[in-house]
Amino acid sequence: MPVDPSKNDPVIQVRDLTLGFGGRPLLERLNFQVQAGEVFVLLGGSGSGKSTLLKHMIGLYEPMAGEVRIGGEVLTGSEGAARRRILRRFGVTYQSGALFGSMTLLENVRLPLEAYTRLSREAMDLVARLNLQLVGLAGFEHHMPAEISGGMQKRAAIARAMALDPGILFLDEPSAGLDPVTSADLDRLILRLKDILGMTFVVVTHELPSIFAIADRVIMLDRESRGIIAQGPPVQLRDHAEHPWVRRFFNREATEAA
Repeated sequence: MPVDPSKNDPVIQVRDLTLGFGGRPLLERLNFQVQAGEVFVLLGGSGSGKSTLLKHMIGLYEPMAGEVRIGGEVLTGSEGAARRRILRRFGVTYQSGALFGSMTLLENVRLPLEAYTRLSREAMDLVARLNLQLVGLAGFEHHMPAEISGGMQKRAAIARAMALDPGILFLDEPSAGLDPVTSADLDRLILRLKDILGMTFVVVTHELPSIFAIADRVIMLDRESRGIIAQGPPVQLRDHAEHPWVRRFFNREATEAA
C-alpha cells in the first residue's frame, strides 16, 4: 500500500543541500524529506548526480552547504560516538553488491555484527542466517559469492545491509545488470521487506518498471538547473508533469533531436 507522506514523520530530512567538487556545485539548495515506511526513489538523467546525492545522504561526502538529518539528528559534520550512532540507523548496498569474494555469504552478513556488536559467535550466526532467510537465501549460507547468480548476490548484499537491524536501507542501482525477471523478483523483495519490517527505502534507479512497481514517491534531478525539477508519485508525474523532460522520461519518449 502506498505511503501517505502527510501522515508520517520524516526519517530523513535534506535541508538546503548544495553538493559538488572542486568548488563547483553539481546540485544546489536541495530540500526534501523521506517519510517512515516509504520507498523513495532518486531519479535523473545521466550525470544528474543521483548516486552523488545518495553518497552525501549517507555521509560519505561532506556537502558544500546544507545538512542531512537522519532520525532528527544531523549527520552532516557529525563525529565520534554521535556519528556512529547515526550511521547505525541505516544500511547501504552498492551497485555491484560489494560482497567480499573470499568470504561465504554467512561470513559476509556476519561482518557488520563482528565490527559493531559484542554478540557471541552463535548469536551472530543466528542473526546472519535469519537475514539470509528473509531475502530468500536459506541454504546458501556457505556458498561463496562467485558460486551464486548476480541477483542472489544483490539479495545477499541486502541481507548484510540489514545485519544491524536498521530502519532505513539505501540501495544504489539495485537492478543494474539483472534480467527483467530477476529485477522483478528484487522489486518484490523490497516491497516484502517494507511490508513485513516497516523499513524505509531510498533507491537510486532509472529502471521504469521498477520505479512504477516500488516507488511511493520520487524526486527528479536535473543537471542543467542543478536542482529538483519534479517530485511526487511516479504515476502522477507520468500523467500530469508540467516539465516536458519529465513527461518524456516517464513515457519513454525520444527527444525531437534523436
